[in-house]
Amino acid sequence: MRPAHLARILARELAAAAEGTHTPLMIWGPPGVGKSQLVAQAAAARGLPLIDLRLSQLEPSDLRGIPFRSGGRVEWAVPAMLPDAERHGPAGVLFLDEINAAPPVVSAAAYQLILDRRLGDYRVPEGWAILAAGNREGDRGVTFAMPAPLANRFAHLELEPHLDDWVAWAEQGGIDPRIIGFLRFRPDLLFAFDPEHSLTAFPTPRSWAFASAALAKFGDDEALLEAALAGCVGQAAAAELMAFLRLADALPDVDAIVRGEEVAVPEGLELQYALTAALAQRVRARLGEGDGEAAIGHALRYAARLPERELAVMLVADLQRAAGARLFAHPEFAPWAEAVADVLLPEG
Repeated sequence: MRPAHLARILARELAAAAEGTHTPLMIWGPPGVGKSQLVAQAAAARGLPLIDLRLSQLEPSDLRGIPFRSGGRVEWAVPAMLPDAERHGPAGVLFLDEINAAPPVVSAAAYQLILDRRLGDYRVPEGWAILAAGNREGDRGVTFAMPAPLANRFAHLELEPHLDDWVAWAEQGGIDPRIIGFLRFRPDLLFAFDPEHSLTAFPTPRSWAFASAALAKFGDDEALLEAALAGCVGQAAAAELMAFLRLADALPDVDAIVRGEEVAVPEGLELQYALTAALAQRVRARLGEGDGEAAIGHALRYAARLPERELAVMLVADLQRAAGARLFAHPEFAPWAEAVADVLLPEG
């Protein structure tokens, strides 16, 4: 399942929790694809508190609580980390991350919490959703088989990386446009995890965000940069990215394009990918300024000049994510759409 679809499912499940129709969800996926981040974003979008419990780091008593003597009997102190309507609010998200990496003695303590929404005398508040996530058994992570009775109480979803969804996130998150352009050019490197090989660094959506940060920190020193990138995404991917970056240094003036000046289209396909990513991000930055409409128009006219029309469609899709419906109302949009109609609406 692609991240954009999972985000929509999470939004509906959190709304269903308030209506009493919530189904606990178990999200499976390889490392670095954004399982935890999607849950955090869904909670934040609804303004809900999120309690993130990493079960692999807990002891059974962390969930069950500590026994204490009360008169002639033993009672249990409820852990402060569990949802409480008075302290945390009547609605929220209880997220049990790394659930299948927890030792069986710990996961056993969570069974009743998940199955019955209670643990001893403690009860999960009615408006709280229960979500869980974990790596798949073949992903070389520390995992334990999930018992069938527990698995049967979840709806199971498997998350896979998707380039378009990552690009949409990256544009919003300030990822270096050269990284976006490179992955558009080499989409197979968005996620290249091989569980058969013991690599410490490999390309994932998460590690490409690390690579973008490395570009900001070490971009002025090529030797340091290559080592830092290799530490994020591995030697092979870092070498390809470095070659791409050297080509990207020959990019035409993106600001000149946004200003409407006549700028030649670079010949190399690698440069065109890098240029379109940079152009989309530059227009996004101008939308809040007085020349935003002019920037859209100049970008659309430049898109019409790109020799690879599929690349032009990709650029305009990026512009649409930034500008929304105002792109379609722009006077330059109709001429551009007519010029690429055979790509947008193929025959047959």
